[in-house]
Amino acid sequence: MRGFLASSIGVATAAALALPLALSTPALAAPSQGAAAAPVAPAGSTQSLPLGPLGPAADRSPGVPGMSTSPRLPETRGLAPREVKRFSLVGVVWDDASTELFGRVQVRTRAVATGAWSDWQDIETHNGEHAPDLGTQESGSGRVRGSTAPLWVGDSDGVEVRVQAEAGAPATRAGARLPSGMRIELVDPGASDPVTVVDAKNGAGGAADEPEGDDKGDVVALPGMTMEMAESSSANVPLAGLGAKEITALNKADTTADAVAADGSLTAAARPYIGPRPRIVTRLGWGADESLRESGFVYTGTVKAAFVHHSASGNNYACKDAPAVLRSLYRYHVVSSGWRDLGYNFAVDKCGTVYEGRAGGVAKAVLGAHTMGFNTDSMGVAVLGTYTSTKPPAAAVKAVAQLTAWKLGLFNRDPRATTTLKSGGGNRFKKGTNVKLNVISGHRDGFATECPGKLLYAQLPPTRTTSAKLQGRP
Repeated sequence: MRGFLASSIGVATAAALALPLALSTPALAAPSQGAAAAPVAPAGSTQSLPLGPLGPAADRSPGVPGMSTSPRLPETRGLAPREVKRFSLVGVVWDDASTELFGRVQVRTRAVATGAWSDWQDIETHNGEHAPDLGTQESGSGRVRGSTAPLWVGDSDGVEVRVQAEAGAPATRAGARLPSGMRIELVDPGASDPVTVVDAKNGAGGAADEPEGDDKGDVVALPGMTMEMAESSSANVPLAGLGAKEITALNKADTTADAVAADGSLTAAARPYIGPRPRIVTRLGWGADESLRESGFVYTGTVKAAFVHHSASGNNYACKDAPAVLRSLYRYHVVSSGWRDLGYNFAVDKCGTVYEGRAGGVAKAVLGAHTMGFNTDSMGVAVLGTYTSTKPPAAAVKAVAQLTAWKLGLFNRDPRATTTLKSGGGNRFKKGTNVKLNVISGHRDGFATECPGKLLYAQLPPTRTTSAKLQGRP
């Protein structure tokens, strides 16, 4: 994978390790006087720093409530406070994707703007359910790592990390040991041309597991576009022209006419029930670095269900920053976790803007990596944020209904109905099991997980009703 270059990560790691291994908190309270601020890399970057044992000396740094560093207790690893290159998103990865992290991960970060350190923040550790299906080319690439959920922390230049194995873990969990090869990933989303983000509150067959589209002989790039950018953009033609930063919204009548013109195979039964197409910011619009992902696209036979997720990356972002959040998630999925592309097919920010996710065409059945065991013949929609104890904004919930009304309508799916998917394997359903699911399901319906958060999950019943109404179903 081009984006997963050991040399580039090694350079970032070596540079970081050249810094003092253990700086006191006062020493990092503010940037060095007279030092020029590090510029934001236009294409983004990832610093990958190994987490080492935390011994008694680490007890002199500010403590973490409920966390001990005594060597007699469960294993603890981490990173002493240090200054690093600028970053905005963090996550922890480890070598073996099949190994689960039983424990607690917490970070503190230093804000560039103020020089102040944050409080300790928890990172969601159970993230393996957001992944490629077992047995697919993507999961078997040899590049996939275990990973926590990512956490958006904003523009930062200092970090401290503590990871402690779960106390009192059963012997089957290797005596409360942590996975090997643990590293903190510090992601800088880089800069991008601004895209308009609408704040709704202010009025504003089976799986095809081989990539398609590797032959770029028929792809023509516009001036300023790479061939990878042209490949991704051309997948949305004729919904939008090559190089478009957004796919415009259409009313129901125009959406139906447009869909029929674009795909003559649409059945007569499907045509009356295609919901109005929402505005969708393309990958070019949110600034995806197309050189990171694998070339070509992987499609499945159809779209039978939509799985709703939350990104579990926190709610501390402004809507204008959503494209940067998405660029960070994309880089974390590809460079840090080893996936072929962003895992979700679509993302929705808290102001209700819809974004194209995994490349391959927003109207097509693109195989994602969002719901382990049920990525085939489904789509994944991630609402950016964490909605376990925070209520999702009405604008975001409405956008999910609008998106599913359109995309499911293209495949003649009633959002209020149920469907059957065959499990590809997971912690809830064995591989090969035929599972009856709602056409609009939460991630937890296919995998034992908290995702999409208790409060977002509670919004799915009215979302199904709204989606069906937008389709014009009786």
